[in-house]
Amino acid sequence: MAAGRRAVIVDIARSAVGRAHKGSLVDVRPDDLAGSVLRSLLDLYPEIEPGAIDDLVCGCAFPWGEQGYNVGRLVGLLAGLPDRVPAMTVTRLCASSLQALRTAAHAVELGEAETVAVVGVESISRVGRGIELAEPNPLLDPEAPGETLAAVFMPMGMTAELVADDYGVSRARMDAFAQRSQERAVRAGESGFSAREILSFELPDGTVFATDEGPRPTSTAEKLAALEPAFRKGGKVTPGNSCALNDGAAAALVMSAERCAELGLEPRAEIVSSAVSAVDPSRMGIGPIEAIDRALERAGAGIDDLDVFELNEAFAAQVLPVCDEVGIDPFDDRVNPHGGAIAVGHPFGMTGVRIMATLLNGLDQRDGELGLETMCVGGGQGQAMVVRRLAGPQRVAVA
Repeated sequence: MAAGRRAVIVDIARSAVGRAHKGSLVDVRPDDLAGSVLRSLLDLYPEIEPGAIDDLVCGCAFPWGEQGYNVGRLVGLLAGLPDRVPAMTVTRLCASSLQALRTAAHAVELGEAETVAVVGVESISRVGRGIELAEPNPLLDPEAPGETLAAVFMPMGMTAELVADDYGVSRARMDAFAQRSQERAVRAGESGFSAREILSFELPDGTVFATDEGPRPTSTAEKLAALEPAFRKGGKVTPGNSCALNDGAAAALVMSAERCAELGLEPRAEIVSSAVSAVDPSRMGIGPIEAIDRALERAGAGIDDLDVFELNEAFAAQVLPVCDEVGIDPFDDRVNPHGGAIAVGHPFGMTGVRIMATLLNGLDQRDGELGLETMCVGGGQGQAMVVRRLAGPQRVAVA
């Protein structure tokens, strides 16, 4: 690392999240959506010369089809960046765009970049899910005959059932957390909190898309309790206590603190530390535990030092034991205070940056300083990042 160099987030924003296959973004190419989000974010900062962007890092869980052929490069060109601005696409499945933020921070800290554009994108409507499109190696597929080395291709819902079994997570507790997520996400939308991070997008029919489609005002504990298990007979994991399938895009601008000062910009947050981890793929939901511990240790902080704790809600079945193991009550007001993926949705490659936007706005709202984002990852991994809020301007709704 170049001595004393710090990576900061100048700003971060996203599209609204659409429901896969039946929502507002079904007819929108993911590269077009991501290009629009990045362009809209850059338009807020005329001080940043597009040609001075050193690299673009795009997170995408399933980079094929309309998300293929290095979609990061496509997004940069569609956003109007000069053709001399390079770009790359990274995938760590669910944590792809959190990894994109991490990669950007590393480049800045090493002195190899001053400004990096970060993008996260996923369209399940247009591309599908990877577990359905991949060609599993029989040695890594638990449904294939013969020996299995690791259950990488086990359906995610089944991994959640196994975690619930291992940690004795009850269906009632899972549903209670899911209802909490719905209530908080609905409140975030109605209060205008969510609008702070959403950049409007004009749909092909001329209407403006600027509202998350996932949160359900009519959700109740009774309705959740009535849902049948989705992955195993007699199981506990249901559509109501799991994330949905979604479409969306998000973008962030990562810079060196020195370049920010030169341009007269006030960054919103400093990236303090990050970490990754890996576990048995059949228990992928507990991946964040070790990543959280490592990221906090590197930050010189403990769980009680956090003002906001954002854990991606792939399944309530894994959120609850992760919180229990790292020492924070999952119903603590610091945990996903504005709801999470169970309500908002989980466009895989977008979610890492989406959560970071929510985290920074949450720190602004409570005048907090330290926040952590963490995610489980299909295939048995975890990732976490600690950020420190700075004195930058609070995000307001953008028409």
